[in-house]
Amino acid sequence: MATVELTFSALPAHVRTARLVATAIARRTGVAEALLDEVRLAVGEACSRAVEAHRVHCPGEPIRIELCDESGRFEVTVTDSAPSDDLEQAYKDEDGPPAAVNGTALASLLPADTLMSGFGIAVIAALADDVEVYPSAKGLRIRMSWPAATTGLATA
Repeated sequence: MATVELTFSALPAHVRTARLVATAIARRTGVAEALLDEVRLAVGEACSRAVEAHRVHCPGEPIRIELCDESGRFEVTVTDSAPSDDLEQAYKDEDGPPAAVNGTALASLLPADTLMSGFGIAVIAALADDVEVYPSAKGLRIRMSWPAATTGLATA
């Protein structure tokens, strides 16, 4: 299993770079060409949401992206440092199951004042094969994955 980590400051211009890097690595890990647009759009949505949250709560803190191939899957995790108190109240146990998983009605799980954030997460859930959202007072972590070739980055 190979992992690529990327951190960037909370500037909208860096979202494009994150999308390009994620798409290039997805292609290299063997994600089907037909899914590359979904990877690009989902990563862009997750990073845009993180940039927006950081600009409000912690503009000096970096946003972190981890990209890896594991067991025939290409996985992207976007982690921000902005407090997710609204989401955390709905899910008190940070170490418990993820707050959102594909197939769950996300809008019904989120408080009304987090609807826009919830909308972005719903878009990500529609684009990615598997999505997990982990909110906490320390930030929000969105893990997305797609099927990939088993050879992945390790042989690239």
